[in-house]
Amino acid sequence: MTYVVTEQCIKCKYMDCVEVCPVDCFYEGENMLVIHPDECIDCGVCEPECPVEAIKPDTEPGLENWLKLNADYAKTWPNITVKRDPPADAKSWEGVANKLEEHFSPGPGTGD
Repeated sequence: MTYVVTEQCIKCKYMDCVEVCPVDCFYEGENMLVIHPDECIDCGVCEPECPVEAIKPDTEPGLENWLKLNADYAKTWPNITVKRDPPADAKSWEGVANKLEEHFSPGPGTGD
């Protein structure tokens, strides 16, 4: 089992999760974070830290595509271990639907 970052993170990109991760398995895209499934130790400390509930265990139904997205982008995006400020407009993106189709960026973030 691993945890995955889901659509709610897109354009919100709060980074509370990265500072509590004991194995530094978060990777940064331009407008969201992902978890490397081979590095995650299933400790679960990141899940309650996310203010938009974007982190879920991969055992929840319907998360197969998110697991693949996390795995694929964790291979190319830079590692992030230090919390930074979220985007200035993050609050306005909370709860917005269909962010994957309309707003996801495959570009990398800056990492640490």
